[in-house]
Amino acid sequence: MKVMVLGGTGNVGSQVVRELVARDVDVHVLTRNPDKASGLPSGARTVRGDLLDPSTVRSVFRGMDGVFLLNPVSPTETHEGLMAVDGMRLSGVKRVAYLSVHHVDAAPHLPHFGSKIAVETAVKASPFEWTILRPNNFYQNDAFFKDALLQYGVYPQPIGDVGVSRVDIRDVAEAAAVALTTGARAGKTDNLVGPEAVTGKSTAEIWSRVLGRPIAYAGNDLDAWEKQSLRYLPAILAFDFRLMYQFFQEEGLRATAADVEHQTKLLGHPPRRFEDYARETAAAWKASK
Repeated sequence: MKVMVLGGTGNVGSQVVRELVARDVDVHVLTRNPDKASGLPSGARTVRGDLLDPSTVRSVFRGMDGVFLLNPVSPTETHEGLMAVDGMRLSGVKRVAYLSVHHVDAAPHLPHFGSKIAVETAVKASPFEWTILRPNNFYQNDAFFKDALLQYGVYPQPIGDVGVSRVDIRDVAEAAAVALTTGARAGKTDNLVGPEAVTGKSTAEIWSRVLGRPIAYAGNDLDAWEKQSLRYLPAILAFDFRLMYQFFQEEGLRATAADVEHQTKLLGHPPRRFEDYARETAAAWKASK
């Protein structure tokens, strides 16, 4: 089976690549910059291309049996997603797993949530054997906060006090591999979540335990967060994420017991726990010193 992975050099996509290679799939990774693919498994092949280029769209999906469709958050996210759907239709791709977001319909005003709704609609209206994957906020995002945690003793992600059912990207990758290699989830939408909802405070407490030092939650001040984030994010993304965190603080992004039960059956094991991820990560940071 030949599968094209879009977004395959990022955190989620690269894990999908590893999961598919482990299942003996012939994996191709579309990237604008092949240099970013240096950490991928040796069995994966890189293909240079850009979904904003019609020549890529017309050619890159030829001969592919399946596609993992992940479009990075950007002002062109929807356009790139729709171009990919058109390219897959032209090339006769059979099976598609599209990475959307948990509870996307509850917050269509959030730019990177609403951007996915049009792509979901196009995928569902296609001739593909499609699966929509709707993951919650990723555990592995916390790797970006290593310096804040280790140097300043602060957990900075302002996820609030209502609760977010964050998920491990390894669970997301497994679900994508199941969808693409078996077709068992054709025509289905799968929520991908963690086993319990966490808050900003409880997340800081977990990091305190696994790091063996006090970690404070930076709090829910979104003005302060946005100002700080402009040091490493473009203004348009900082604003987008600020709106998302406001939604988290007001409404949360919580899973149901049925979501957890379904995911357990789908993957054959319970969702990975955030504390286990944090403990593994803390050990890796310590070993790398």
